[in-house]
Amino acid sequence: MRKQKIVIIGAGIVGASMAYQLAKQNQEVTVIERHPAAALEVTEKSFAWIHTTHSVAPEYWHLYDAAVEEYHALEQELPELSIHWHGALTWGNPALRENLPLQNLNREQLQALEPNLKDYPNEAIFASEEGAVDPIGLTELLLSKAQEYGATVQFDTNVTQLQQEDSRLVGVHTSNGFLESDIVVLAAGMGVPELGNPLGYPVPVAPSPSILIRMKTANKLIHTLISNAQFEARQLTDHILLAAEDYMDESEENGPEAVGQRAFETLRDSLKGGDQLELESIKVGIRPMPEDGYPIVGFHDHMKGLYLAVMHSAITLAPLIARLAASEIINRDTRKELEPCRLSRFKNH
Repeated sequence: MRKQKIVIIGAGIVGASMAYQLAKQNQEVTVIERHPAAALEVTEKSFAWIHTTHSVAPEYWHLYDAAVEEYHALEQELPELSIHWHGALTWGNPALRENLPLQNLNREQLQALEPNLKDYPNEAIFASEEGAVDPIGLTELLLSKAQEYGATVQFDTNVTQLQQEDSRLVGVHTSNGFLESDIVVLAAGMGVPELGNPLGYPVPVAPSPSILIRMKTANKLIHTLISNAQFEARQLTDHILLAAEDYMDESEENGPEAVGQRAFETLRDSLKGGDQLELESIKVGIRPMPEDGYPIVGFHDHMKGLYLAVMHSAITLAPLIARLAASEIINRDTRKELEPCRLSRFKNH
């Protein structure tokens, strides 16, 4: 196995997962991150639901089917990793994927599972296999393990340009100097089009904002992850409750502050003991959303030495996709599981 110089741009969940998988297999890995710490962009503001049952195109089902299994394997490898396998309860929401092992629960079963709701639907769907993580904790753990395997992480470092010779990338210009590379992995979220497009081959990724609301609570109020037409919420810890909301606009009445405040009030009203909730923060995460909503992963067709890794939902898919991607980068084998994720599916790339 040839030891390659691999530069990973971005230290969110995708970059950290890639660094872990590549460093573990004896590659010379350098991670570059413009912030002073890991996971400070969209990862930090992620609801971090390992969400495998939502409706996706059939050609991506295999990735979602394997995502939970991948997390269980990661738990075996990293005993420090804490995943909350509490399942997810949904009702009154858009359709879920067909042919899945989902349970239909009645009102009595719901009351037993979630005793602190004030109102219960007549029935709900329970995805018992699903879970959630602390996104910052997971990212930091993967990066620290990568460093134990020899990876270098450069924080507070800006990538100014990707250096190409003919149709090959040969390195990266940064605020700390030039780094030579055999492979550059572009895992920079919304920085992907910014860095990739000047090479002349646009990567169709657009910003998709979402809102994360953090609340303090004296006691644990939610036991699973609940997603319904009124709210989407889960406990991060026994004393921190998270809620996720869709971004609307920047107006006073529908801006992030207003949306976050309404979500906070909804939870106060919906939960027994909700009056003990204290609003801690409302943050907007700018998710990198590929044009068709599915991951863009793989070697660039026209630029040798460039590997793309941009995806939604990154928390669900990053550990699995990083392992498959590492296999492509190290062994130069094409993983058929990643075929639907290629940039070439977009006609004008």
